[in-house]
Amino acid sequence: MAMARASSGLQYPERFYAAASYAGFDGDTNSTFKSLTSKFSKESAALLYGLYQQATVGACNIPEPNSWKVVEHTKWKSWSGLGNTSPTEAMRLFVKILEEDDPSWYSRASNFVAEPVVDVQMNHNSKVEPVVENGNSFPETKTISTENGSLTETQDKDIVVEGLGSVAMYDQWIAPPISGQRPKARYEHAAAVVQDKMYIYGGNHNGRYLNDIHVLDLRSWTWSKIEAKSGAESLESPSPVTFAPCAGHSLIPWENKLLSIAGHTKDPAESIQVRAFDLQSNTWSPLKTYGKAPVSRGGQSVTLFGTSLVIFGGQDAKRTLLNDLHILDLETLTWDEIDAVGVPPSPRSDHAAAIHAERYLLIFGGGSHATCFNDLHVLDLQAMEWSRPTQQGEIPTPRAGHAGVTVGENWFIVGGGDNKSGVSETVVLNMSTLVWSVVTTVQGRVPVASEGLSLAVSSFNGEDVLVSFGGYNGRYNNEVNVLKPSHKSTLQSKIIETPVPDSVAVHNATNATNATRDLESEFEAGQEGKIREIVMDNVDSEPAKSNGEQSNMHLVATLKSEKEELESLLSKENMHSLQLKQELSEAENRNTELYKELQSVRGQLAAEQSRCFKLEVDVAELRQKLQTMETLQKELELLRRQKAASEQAALNAKQKQGSGGVWGWLAGTPSNENTDDA
Repeated sequence: MAMARASSGLQYPERFYAAASYAGFDGDTNSTFKSLTSKFSKESAALLYGLYQQATVGACNIPEPNSWKVVEHTKWKSWSGLGNTSPTEAMRLFVKILEEDDPSWYSRASNFVAEPVVDVQMNHNSKVEPVVENGNSFPETKTISTENGSLTETQDKDIVVEGLGSVAMYDQWIAPPISGQRPKARYEHAAAVVQDKMYIYGGNHNGRYLNDIHVLDLRSWTWSKIEAKSGAESLESPSPVTFAPCAGHSLIPWENKLLSIAGHTKDPAESIQVRAFDLQSNTWSPLKTYGKAPVSRGGQSVTLFGTSLVIFGGQDAKRTLLNDLHILDLETLTWDEIDAVGVPPSPRSDHAAAIHAERYLLIFGGGSHATCFNDLHVLDLQAMEWSRPTQQGEIPTPRAGHAGVTVGENWFIVGGGDNKSGVSETVVLNMSTLVWSVVTTVQGRVPVASEGLSLAVSSFNGEDVLVSFGGYNGRYNNEVNVLKPSHKSTLQSKIIETPVPDSVAVHNATNATNATRDLESEFEAGQEGKIREIVMDNVDSEPAKSNGEQSNMHLVATLKSEKEELESLLSKENMHSLQLKQELSEAENRNTELYKELQSVRGQLAAEQSRCFKLEVDVAELRQKLQTMETLQKELELLRRQKAASEQAALNAKQKQGSGGVWGWLAGTPSNENTDDA
């Protein structure tokens, strides 16, 4: 076995701590800053302070001090301007700046610091002892064999950073040493990475939905459970709200919150529910959305596109597969159903989705009740038009329940299954050329060949690392595996680790990017240029240093120009959003007034209807009386006729009586006798 002798000085993080001690960092930040300003320029002192805080504490989360406190405000601006720069990168930049300002610092500090000698193993056996560096023993790192699916042990070539035995080989799944209490084994959970921490929420275990939250520190590889609280988002729900366990949901980082969208629950609601988890207060709150919300579902894809979420497909509570498309504006919390042209993907769930070039939505795979898919569909989010391009290279087999993340123009797809077995290969799609290739293949029933696993992307020592968790492949898993991909994106510039504008979102499980925030401070011109120059110098090779500096200057100018354009566009969008909010408020006020008028009209209408009913009753009674009067009139007419007839008969009888008396006298008969006879 060949051994190489390495004696190039202290390795990180010891080199950083030696530099910090030499610069005067002794724990008292106030006295330290005064000491820095006496040794270095004001600009360098502020930058060293910010980098030290970023490396030892993490991202700045303290409120901005009053501007009249010049020193405190300067320190805050320097620290907060570093955004989400990783502690490892902050250490490297700290040492780099110190070397520029004081090139002989290490020779002076070496009188007090013992320089270790590290044995670097050149040829690896399948099993070695734990690596020992600088007197510290680190656990051996497990790697998933591509031959028989068993776990073997291997020694790492890279330097151990922050407790992680770093990955020696590219494109191999590694099981890192994990500490802390692991979450319950599960699948169909959701994961998201924020500031070197991976959050796991919900999932399915033995048919039971979960609602616990766990966080994995990706620097120390330590699990911890978060005791989440429930609260109300608005005054409309003043009482605490409890959230039902769920699975098949999505988790998206947004500002200082995690957004949980949709998912299967035991008692599903009618429409998609959006909940927010505050990372500072560990509190869940419901988010009130506007517009027509999509029907509740699980197994959908949710992708962050600018300040909006794009939701596609899934399966509703009645097991109906969907292929509808909706967009949720995160600034106005308004839903919009999209009716795109072209032929959409067939109804499906458990597919993967990604955004490319801030314009295209890619949908791959998924499954129905009877089959799985390996088709690729693209939606132009500007023209809102579906297309199905031709795939090239090693096209993956049909699958569902897989997970995917993007790094630049590369889209990595891991896991999934075809209702028979788990998928063993990890594949990558170049989204610019639409060419597939296989990254690695595992054998046997290993966790990365599972359905319903999660996949996120993080960064270690300046390199991207894929992190998988959980899944189901005949048994439920709670294993963590990492892979360092060798596929480098042609879209990634040489300043990929430099901060970018604040408008860029943080890493997320479905659309992970390798972006960090832009540096802003009162020393913006000198400080920002200095950091970017340092990072560029570290990447460029020495023979091409002069050309690289010119290229870097051009890139910085281009970035500043793009930043100004983005800020201008952001300002316009904010104005437009404000205008829309005002119009929405006015519309709601008009709606309230119209509703009141409608209620008043309804009351008047009810009164009129009652009065009309009474009038109808009166009319009916009058008609009845009229009919009675007509009958009486007819009877009266009949009586009149009868009376007239009686009077006429009496008159006729009287006339006969008179004529009979004359003739009787003539005949000798007395009138009295005729009368009696009559």
